[in-house]
Amino acid sequence: MKLVGKSLARDGPGSVKLLPEVDDDLWDAYNLIAAGDAVEAVTVRKITRSGGRDSERIKLTLEVAVESTDYDKDGSVLRVRGKNLTKNEHVQIGQYHTLEIELRRPFLLRKAAWDWPALDTIRKSCDETAANADLAVLLMQEGLAHLFLVGRSVTATRARVEVPIPRKHGSGAVAAYDTALKDFFQRVLAAFVHHVDFGLVQCVVIASPGFTKDQFRDYMLLEATRRGELRAITEHKARIVLAPAPSGYPHSLKDVLAAPSVMSLIKDTRAAQEVPALQEFYAMIAKDSARACYGPKHVEVAQERLAIQTLLLTDTWFRNSDVAARRKCVDLAESVKKIGGNVRVFSSMHVSGNQLEQLTGIAAVLRFPMPDLDDIEM
Repeated sequence: MKLVGKSLARDGPGSVKLLPEVDDDLWDAYNLIAAGDAVEAVTVRKITRSGGRDSERIKLTLEVAVESTDYDKDGSVLRVRGKNLTKNEHVQIGQYHTLEIELRRPFLLRKAAWDWPALDTIRKSCDETAANADLAVLLMQEGLAHLFLVGRSVTATRARVEVPIPRKHGSGAVAAYDTALKDFFQRVLAAFVHHVDFGLVQCVVIASPGFTKDQFRDYMLLEATRRGELRAITEHKARIVLAPAPSGYPHSLKDVLAAPSVMSLIKDTRAAQEVPALQEFYAMIAKDSARACYGPKHVEVAQERLAIQTLLLTDTWFRNSDVAARRKCVDLAESVKKIGGNVRVFSSMHVSGNQLEQLTGIAAVLRFPMPDLDDIEM
């Protein structure tokens, strides 16, 4: 995200002007914009002229009082809906309008109070040294493949390919198997070429159980030498690496990202920072369950006793439209920091964030055992 300008103070009113440049920036904007804020941006409005016979689309600059937001990761657009605050001949003040925040289109965001999570999101998103969405993961097994783009804050599923692969047993079965596998590889390669841009993606990980990954890489490189339109694959084959995976299903992505060889590739991304923190939590549950807890009530009690060593929570807690609930979450995170604890905010658009969401979206590793937490209703 490019910071065009700002005029704000912590816990006070102010505004920032931001320019989204990659998909991750739109997700950061989604986490920044909350109900009660005001957003100003250029929008397109269809108007009717000449007694209703003709219509045209014109560009307007409108500011709306935010009531709701919707993030479309497939269309790379963020929709902000609210009542118009701008005096304009085409849209009345108080009339509902939806602004579409898109890549390479600046917007102005005003808040009555800029709290810690909002300021931290801007700091991280506008950090020019931070890594962007530059890793593609092709997760495979025979007959099934998923293609993911892993960014700083977003893991997006770009393709799913599924082809029935017959067994090799029986008369003619080997030929049928080879034909089906070739068809599968052809479809996976087509998806790969369509979605992976080596101008943006710095590394590709092909992962699978067994030798499916090796077979596909060999097939892809062979096709690239035969077909001129695939020259980019040959030129960048050194950036294609292999890794083991339990399966070709999406849940195996967490194992691929946790592999040391892959962690070194994404060491500066948010995903790389989330995975070890979640692994620590699960390890603590396994070896000393009284030093790990999850759920808002248990975490709140643990912090009242100054027991939290590491607080884990998803960014959905900071998107709460209830201002009091958001403030309570902010205060919890800040109180953990004040006593020397760590706070890890997980992106709910990453696989590790999805795992944490299944545990209510909030958890903690404790400084000392608290077995009595089990007696408290969640």
